Amino acid sequence: MGGPGMGGGGAGAPPAEEKPKFRDHIHNIEGLPIHREKGDAIVKSVRVVGNRAVGIHKITSKLQTRKSRFYDYEVVLGDVRRLNDMGSFDHVTFKIDEQPDGVDVTYIVHERPMITRVVYHGNRAMGEREISGRCGISKGDPLSEFSIESARRRLIDYYQSEGFNQVSITTVIGIEGDPGAVVYRINEGPKERIASIHIHGSTIVSEARLKKIINSRGPLAGIIPYIGNAVDMRKIDQDVDVLATYYHNLGFLTATVGRQIEYDDSGKWLTVTFVVNEGPRFKVNDVQIIGNQYITEESLRQRMNLKPGDMFDGTLMRRDIGELVYGYGELGYIYADVEPKTVMRDESNVVDLVYEITEGDRWKVGEILVNIEGEPDLMKETTMLNLVDLREGDWIDRRTLELNRRRLERSQLLEVNPQIADPPDIKVVPRGEQFDDF
Repeated sequence: MGGPGMGGGGAGAPPAEEKPKFRDHIHNIEGLPIHREKGDAIVKSVRVVGNRAVGIHKITSKLQTRKSRFYDYEVVLGDVRRLNDMGSFDHVTFKIDEQPDGVDVTYIVHERPMITRVVYHGNRAMGEREISGRCGISKGDPLSEFSIESARRRLIDYYQSEGFNQVSITTVIGIEGDPGAVVYRINEGPKERIASIHIHGSTIVSEARLKKIINSRGPLAGIIPYIGNAVDMRKIDQDVDVLATYYHNLGFLTATVGRQIEYDDSGKWLTVTFVVNEGPRFKVNDVQIIGNQYITEESLRQRMNLKPGDMFDGTLMRRDIGELVYGYGELGYIYADVEPKTVMRDESNVVDLVYEITEGDRWKVGEILVNIEGEPDLMKETTMLNLVDLREGDWIDRRTLELNRRRLERSQLLEVNPQIADPPDIKVVPRGEQFDDF
């Protein structure tokens, strides 16, 4: 035995095992690092001043700076941004008071004036509940001239879509004793209806046929004058484009369509006349394919129906584009794109078609991953895989991919209502990219 200062065999005692500090221990449990809050000072208190109409709980729900947490200047700036994004304040500032035992954080908000009520005057044909739902502003919203004007325009659009094309609406902000009131003064005007529709200038298509492809309607069955014939000017203007597109698809590439509106003496009934200038019908002179590298032009042409010498047909052209796209898609070029161009020739009434192809990359099936949200025990991966015709190692077939998507939607095994959950889908994700959105 040896006393103090006496060694045993000349060898020093082994050093005591050094234990990790408690702070390091609690931030590294089971080898898994745990995120620490930034900063060294502790938040002593959080206050909000300046709010009157906006509740304190609504404000604090936007704050990430909390009492007894570490103080972080960047988090405070983020809180200010989130409070500004609420739309309830003109501006938001903050004040920091550093004390030896912590930091006091105060958010200073300046509220926008609030709408105390919305009043509608002059609405006779439309109920208040009906127009208030279209208006989009209500009691408790910030009193913003921009939002009030936007609501006025929405009301005008709604009235016009219902046939009140002479409607006028003015706004008043604030009345005696209530500066937060918003008043909409409405002069509805008469409800306009279509008495009859005529289409002039058509030689190749009957007027009855053309009336079926437009959206505007006259009296129901020609004898019931108050059903389905309210005047919607935007719809009439769209019908001009519908008729022009229809003629272009038939090969009348220079056809133009105009419209005439004629009111009766009462100002409530009008006659709509579409005037068609057909022009010449064009013939296909040549069909060119450019941009193809991996598939021969001959094999592509075998899929096409619209050929030189045929009358131009927009429906056939779109069908040929689909065949070209799916032809590439069968070989793994699932993102191939075909852009058609029509080139007028100097010769009269002939046109060249040019299909510009962007082939893209060729894709092969790698892993097939199944992600089931909800109750995973109710649905097995094998059940989902049995609904899919794709196999690892095969080239991806675009048509098969779309058929499988539709099969999943029609399987009745998954929720397809987008208001409840995202509808089932098959996503192609390049290998090496993150699957966070899968």
